[in-house]
Amino acid sequence: MLARQFCRLSLIEAHVLAAERLHGDETTVPVLAKDKTITGRLWTYVRDDKPFGGPAPPAAIFHYSRDRTGEHPCRHLAGYAGILQADAYAGFNELYHPARKPGPILEAGCWAHGRRKLFVLADVAKAPLAIEAVRRIDAIFAVERDINGLPATQRHALRQVRAAPLVTALETWMRGERGKLSRHADVAKAMDYMLKRWDVFARFLTDGRICLTNNAAERALRGIALGRKSWLFAGSDRGGERAAAMYSLIVTAKLNDSDPRAWLADVLARIADHPASRLSELLPWHWARATRTALAA
Repeated sequence: MLARQFCRLSLIEAHVLAAERLHGDETTVPVLAKDKTITGRLWTYVRDDKPFGGPAPPAAIFHYSRDRTGEHPCRHLAGYAGILQADAYAGFNELYHPARKPGPILEAGCWAHGRRKLFVLADVAKAPLAIEAVRRIDAIFAVERDINGLPATQRHALRQVRAAPLVTALETWMRGERGKLSRHADVAKAMDYMLKRWDVFARFLTDGRICLTNNAAERALRGIALGRKSWLFAGSDRGGERAAAMYSLIVTAKLNDSDPRAWLADVLARIADHPASRLSELLPWHWARATRTALAA
């Protein structure tokens, strides 16, 4: 039965890594080690094609590691060559290298991260430049809300008409104001986060599949932050790996509007007698469809 559970995880991972675009992120997890806890990491990669009208079901895969070095995402995504929505974490940089095999991953910036630094300055320090920057960025977000769920080609066309002028105006204004500031100014640092990687932030204008933010990955990690208050720490590296496996199953079920407890209970009761060649039938999106059909009948 355990082998079949791992097979099911492999099916979810294969589905995730077949995506044209992924969301990636990581968070801390305390791990027990000789009378103290060390800080391990749980990484997630999320497939969610709904924003550009894709028909594939959403899914998430999680991995555990003892540290945050870049070797981990390089291993996790060794065979992937699509688009990665992520923050500016340097550990992802090797994935974007032009000489990478099987090909470079295309980096897409997260405007939520870019706006967050400016929003804090606008909200707390009431910095006029930060307030104006947030106002301009919010106008871009408003366009995105209107086109969410439309096909990629339609999103691209509408962005060219509605979002591109706003992005161009924002860059021109931000570079002009940035030139007047000391490099030590907090607003300058917040602007630099975006300006130094402007091509990555503006990439959503050229591809309708790209989202404006990496919120899909942050939502997938939210349960871990809540769970830490209950289970406090993983008992070992093996415990961290098991936690990653369970989060892969639970979050994928939730993404497909399935009750994780009901799904897991039903699958665990059936999996021993289920043909190995038909394990895909037990994946959350197939299970949810079959359950709805049975209830309707």
